[in-house]
Amino acid sequence: VFLGKAVQTVNPPNGSVGLSQLSATGTKDATTFLRGDNTFATAGGTNTPAFRAYLSSNQSISSGSAVKINFNAETFDTDNAYDTSAYKFTVPSGQAGKYFFYCQLRKGTTSSNLTLVYIYVNGNSKGYVRQTTASENTNQISHIIDLSVGDYVEIYAYDDGSSPSILSNANNYSYFTGYKLIGA
Repeated sequence: VFLGKAVQTVNPPNGSVGLSQLSATGTKDATTFLRGDNTFATAGGTNTPAFRAYLSSNQSISSGSAVKINFNAETFDTDNAYDTSAYKFTVPSGQAGKYFFYCQLRKGTTSSNLTLVYIYVNGNSKGYVRQTTASENTNQISHIIDLSVGDYVEIYAYDDGSSPSILSNANNYSYFTGYKLIGA
């Protein structure tokens, strides 16, 4: 009568298991790691598409209505997704996901009492920031937005009184930037 067999755990000696025993696929180098499915992958990623657009000259905004800000020059644009003639970022093919956007507008006058800065997605306001005191002249807005391929993002501003100029100053005063978030 056979009642059982003695079983023990054997640990292979150090250095005796190599890639051939693991059947790993991919290229091993200093920038990759071995995943649980025995494939090599690169850690991290890049936040692209990414862009930074700015005003090449001052832009006047009329009071009493939302006006698109004409960011008509670029510092960089990794995927050619920002259009300097239509003043908007459009999500390229294969790049749907969550994006971070930031905009800063600097007015040339502080005499108006209310300025609103809007982020528009596909022609509709997605969020805004308001400036309520006449002593401030810089507005900043940021927003994380989930976008699909073909969605577009623009910046609008509204002023209630003095029709100020939005200042350019060689891309330092007023600009619009954004990038895709990794793994989001």
